[in-house]
Amino acid sequence: MNRLPLAAALYCLWLPCSAHAWGDEGHEIVALIADHYLTTDVRARVNLLLGDDKSGLTGDRGIAAESTWADRYRQYHRETGDWHYIDIERQNPDIPSAHGRLVAKIDQFRTELADPSASPQEHLVALQFLLHLIGDLHQPLHAADDRDHGGNDKQVIAQGERLGSLHHYWDNVFVRRLGKEAAAVSQKLIAAITPAERAEAMRGTPSTWALESFAVAKTDVYGQLPPADAEGVRNLDERYVKNATVTVRHQLQIAGLRLAQVLNEAML
Repeated sequence: MNRLPLAAALYCLWLPCSAHAWGDEGHEIVALIADHYLTTDVRARVNLLLGDDKSGLTGDRGIAAESTWADRYRQYHRETGDWHYIDIERQNPDIPSAHGRLVAKIDQFRTELADPSASPQEHLVALQFLLHLIGDLHQPLHAADDRDHGGNDKQVIAQGERLGSLHHYWDNVFVRRLGKEAAAVSQKLIAAITPAERAEAMRGTPSTWALESFAVAKTDVYGQLPPADAEGVRNLDERYVKNATVTVRHQLQIAGLRLAQVLNEAML
């Protein structure tokens, strides 16, 4: 088993939790859902490519672990940081004026993965980024901004949880409420996907998916957010937490379905 290099491991301990969309567990869930819907041939090609990853940045070379590769890579290549989000301003919902390159990078790597003239290494890197970035696109706070750096500047707390940023709650806290093990959670989420939901998820493009995530942020993340108290902290009631958990569940499901669709089409 490959181990994360010591420098990267120490960096992970220092890095704020809010820096990674969904946290590792959320990305692993998305990848495992996608794996379920890959065709047999595409799954074999995915596994073959990932098996050649010699970076040592992930715990193993399975699709779940490799879905976290792009975050590890970013620690050494900070110039890729704005590939992970497209912050559409809440007051100006327009993709061309948004900050971040997430949609453009998904389109780029999808094209590269489908290019038969690209080298195996180019295919591998394109795959590794797609495994991660499509998950990022469905984290609502990676597609929306309320002049708060995607929720990082808003402090919240819920009963039984520690004080943290709004972004951290949507990355991690609400994901953990679905279960502790990514494999078990992914199986539950797969079993709950109906044919109609799958057909609905297959529609659109990364640009329209970004606008969907923005709409979720506007209504479910910010729209139901309580006002801050005298100390600037927003206390999330049980209604907010329950709704957020349901929303996160849905976002992980459609992210997995769409990741599978992109890979199945690009790797025919």
